[in-house]
Amino acid sequence: MMNSLAQMDVGERGVIKQIAGGYGQVRHLRVRGIKEGKIVRVVARQPAGGPIVIEIEGSSTATAIGRGIARGILVEVLR
Repeated sequence: MMNSLAQMDVGERGVIKQIAGGYGQVRHLRVRGIKEGKIVRVVARQPAGGPIVIEIEGSSTATAIGRGIARGILVEVLR
């Protein structure tokens, strides 16, 4: 099932399938390790429309992504 990263629940994992956005935004995400084929896990969802904290495959640190950007990252949820 495909969802945006913003729709995933805490603890869910998925494979990034597509990143929508402008060249600079997509490039910025890829530099941070957020790119197609990577497995991500939602660590936390901050309240009141705050960022979503994710863990990227192969990384020992968490990364915060704004919800607007997270809506443009399509993920195939792993069960």
